[in-house]
Amino acid sequence: MRDDGLVRAGRALRLVLLIALALLFLIPFWLLVRNGLAGERDITSPDWTFLPREVRWSNVREVFGDSSVPFARSLLNSALIAVATTLGTLLLASLAGYGLARIPYRHANKVFHGILGTLLVPAAVTFVPSFVLVSSLGWISTLRGLIVPTLFSAFACFVFRQYFLGFPRELEDAAQIDGLGYWRTYWLVVVPNARPVFAAVGTIVFLGAWNSFLWPLVIGQDQSAWTVQVVLSSYTTAQVVRLHELFVAAAVSILPLLLVFLCFQRWIVAGVERSGID
Repeated sequence: MRDDGLVRAGRALRLVLLIALALLFLIPFWLLVRNGLAGERDITSPDWTFLPREVRWSNVREVFGDSSVPFARSLLNSALIAVATTLGTLLLASLAGYGLARIPYRHANKVFHGILGTLLVPAAVTFVPSFVLVSSLGWISTLRGLIVPTLFSAFACFVFRQYFLGFPRELEDAAQIDGLGYWRTYWLVVVPNARPVFAAVGTIVFLGAWNSFLWPLVIGQDQSAWTVQVVLSSYTTAQVVRLHELFVAAAVSILPLLLVFLCFQRWIVAGVERSGID
């Protein structure tokens, strides 16, 4: 009985600790919503209150109705860029990882080491050449210029290759006995059984594409090509600081990320465990 009491006390203590940590992590989200629905005076007042003195739902309409800042268009642009980048990266990186892990080729390790070597090159080194190439192709302020240069990820290729090295060969052998080649084996056997690692890598790529700022800022020179992160930066300039619009826009911009995580949470955890992502 004494041991049972200690076990229950330990469980209760862990529950209290988890609730406290959850509330702590929710504080930034609450601040976004609280300040987004408050007036400028409530945001900057030294007498801070947990709830704004006046809840202003008109702030949301103001953000979407501001003709000088295309916030709704930026959400669409970010969604298109993030989805296209994620799908393209998953396809290219998984094909490369599967080929390096399974297709016999005497220079496979050299190619793999070359891909890993690109991770040692700082992004600042390749930024200017990439911009010159995109500019010469006439892709400035286009979705192609924002998407195509970021499609391949050496990190994603590394994760897929390591995962496919441990993939059960029995499944592939059975597929080859049935007459399937490498492509059909990859598409019909490997991909359906590798959903966790696809979800984990896809989520990481999606987050990176959605939160990307410097490349969209340079390439998306026209307002029609602005992304969410570029729009958020436009609310704070040297001439004006629109805090309530900034908080509302930031709160809205994180909703897609939360939805992606909630929808793929189970597969993300399984993919992290299997692929060894730290």
